[in-house]
Amino acid sequence: MLVATGVALATGGILHLAGAGGAGDVAWAASGGLGLAYAVGAVAASLRHGRLGVDVIAVAALAGALWVGELLAGAVVSVMLATGRTLETWAAGRARRDLAALLARAPRTARRLSGGTIEVVDLDQVAVGDLITVGPGEVVPVDGTVTSHAAVFDESALTGEPLPVERPVGDVVRSGVVNAGAAVDIRAVTAAAESTYAGIVRMVAEAEAVPAPFVRLADRWAGWFLAVTAVATAVAFWQGGAPRAVAVLVVATPCPLILAVPVAVVAGLSRSARRGVVMKGGPVLERLAGCTTALLDKTGTITTGRPALSTVVARPGLDPDEALRLAASVDQVSPHVLARAVVSAAYGRGLVPEPPGWADETPGQGIRGSVGGTEVAVGRAAWVGMDPLPDWARNARRTARREGAMTVFVATGGEPAAMLVLEDRVRPDARRTLAALRSAGIDRIVMATGDRGEVARMVGEVVGVDEVLSEQTPAEKLHALEVERRRAPTMMVGDGINDAPALAAADVGVAVSGGNATASSEAADVVLTVERVDRLGEAVQLARRTRRIARQSVVAGMGMSLAAMVAAGAGYLPAVAGAILQEAIDTAVIVNALRALRPGPAASPLDAAGSELTRRFHTEHVAIRAFLERLRQVADDLGVVPPEQSLAEVTALQRQMVEEVLPHEAAENDVLYPVLERALGGQDPTGTMTRAHVEIAHLVRRIGDLLDDLGGAPPDAADLAELRRLCYGLHAVLALHTEQEEESYLSLGEDAAPAPEGALTPPPHRGAR
Repeated sequence: MLVATGVALATGGILHLAGAGGAGDVAWAASGGLGLAYAVGAVAASLRHGRLGVDVIAVAALAGALWVGELLAGAVVSVMLATGRTLETWAAGRARRDLAALLARAPRTARRLSGGTIEVVDLDQVAVGDLITVGPGEVVPVDGTVTSHAAVFDESALTGEPLPVERPVGDVVRSGVVNAGAAVDIRAVTAAAESTYAGIVRMVAEAEAVPAPFVRLADRWAGWFLAVTAVATAVAFWQGGAPRAVAVLVVATPCPLILAVPVAVVAGLSRSARRGVVMKGGPVLERLAGCTTALLDKTGTITTGRPALSTVVARPGLDPDEALRLAASVDQVSPHVLARAVVSAAYGRGLVPEPPGWADETPGQGIRGSVGGTEVAVGRAAWVGMDPLPDWARNARRTARREGAMTVFVATGGEPAAMLVLEDRVRPDARRTLAALRSAGIDRIVMATGDRGEVARMVGEVVGVDEVLSEQTPAEKLHALEVERRRAPTMMVGDGINDAPALAAADVGVAVSGGNATASSEAADVVLTVERVDRLGEAVQLARRTRRIARQSVVAGMGMSLAAMVAAGAGYLPAVAGAILQEAIDTAVIVNALRALRPGPAASPLDAAGSELTRRFHTEHVAIRAFLERLRQVADDLGVVPPEQSLAEVTALQRQMVEEVLPHEAAENDVLYPVLERALGGQDPTGTMTRAHVEIAHLVRRIGDLLDDLGGAPPDAADLAELRRLCYGLHAVLALHTEQEEESYLSLGEDAAPAPEGALTPPPHRGAR
């Protein structure tokens, strides 16, 4: 349409310049006729949906121009109409296949055990009672019960729970989960069509069949403008006849309405895509701008969605790093889902696991091997010989359970050695994301998760949501969404298959995919393609800014059109001059609408150099966290191990404080904070963090002074109490300071936030996934 009308307009102009006016008029008439036919079709489509949009004015202007012989004006109006429709179609043309990822992930076949042999059969041939073998890393094809041995499954796709779940013999396992351990046999309890996974696919399809309502922004301005145009045209006809009425209609052609919205939307879509936020069309952007409630999943949205090592609790007298190195050495050859987290944590701390002399893994229990001639066992407490737990591990395990963390136990030489605590950490940018959502007009934030109640409530309190819904199934999440939608326009944010039905049914579904093609990203309207959930706040602010710019453009364009209508009605502006003036108005409208391409206030305040600094200090924080673990371990040991050993451990720590920790804090103060202050502006934005540096240096100095006073003599009970107080104080201040920097400053960098623990990627190793 755009090409045809544009070519006809240009051809008519060339023919007129060449002296072939008659042929040129035919070309212009053809352009006007094409535009009229298209506008009539658009009006008919609007009427079928119960709307009378601004296209009625275009029909009247084009018909009138052709009737009175204002062929150039008609051709210009046709080109403008086609341009607006082309932009609008492009903006909404990012169609997606909603069930593609779900269907691609769903298994098509199953390995059925029959008569002592394994046969591969189509999934629909699996009957209730059949015995199915599921290999490591495979998706469970049907609901069934575990029959061969205890097995470990990654159920995050269905429940949102990031940590693996162990299912003993007899437990029911649902289709759609991933076998995270050794091969396991399950006995089918449902047919494939009646399984959990198939039910989720059906829910997504049903939700997609009821799309959120959408009306073009331009059409909402049409009512009053139609009335004004009708009155002005009637007055012009009464005063000056048909030519003057057509002149009014030409300048009243709603090109600002037709162009302003799609141009601003296209600019907004382009800008959001540059920021790693893909919106699937202009209607999505407009609906996102109108949302006032957000329903957020926990795992993978508010948290990182990946188990990461948080703490190594070693027995008194054992170096936690040595315990981790030994555990990673045997975990290198394990296919267990947690092996990657343990090995990555070791490499992230600069440790180098060595190949085990031998290794033997017991599914569902753990792995045992030889490292440097020492037998090392990693796994469940009872299996590694730590049942009952020693006192130093019992309290730590109780704390880990309260916080929803998983514990893995390590024994060396048949003796308890350490407890590894793994958790799904809250994203550093989560609180800032919620603050940005609130500042963008989201007045209610609800967290819905499949995780346990106590864990969900703890995370909700940390990030500051208004309500927490825990232990939610996909169907319950969908019901919660429907409740919220009855209150206000609602966006749903999630990343797992369990979120797909709610994402598809929401006014706006937002998938946190990090660049991975998942069922949630296909069912969603908006996809975050970077590992930065704070871009969600940017997306909402950008959508609202884009809508505001579009409305400004519409109001300004309509204002100029109304002035031109008055001039045309008074006889001062003929149709052709009016068409040219309308072209100038359209240009002004487009230029203003393109402001949506510019960075908004939500864009990162840091440039490339500043972002590089955040990456540097984030990497250094990996070592700071390792130091914090060691500091807490030494403080716990004071008064438990011999005084001479306590003195040696604190002395070694104090040396590390002086040589590593204090230089790091000084570099933050001298290098990082000046960059942040220039970027953030305001009155001393890093003042409180600088004060923390002073307190850290003060505590380090107090520890050093006490060690100097001891002069190498073993500390007595009072000295140990003072050292313990100072170490715990330093641990509290430094830990809080580090996390505040991660949340408030280091997450401002432009690139994706690195993994919390395994900042360094280990080389490929056999058996690890």
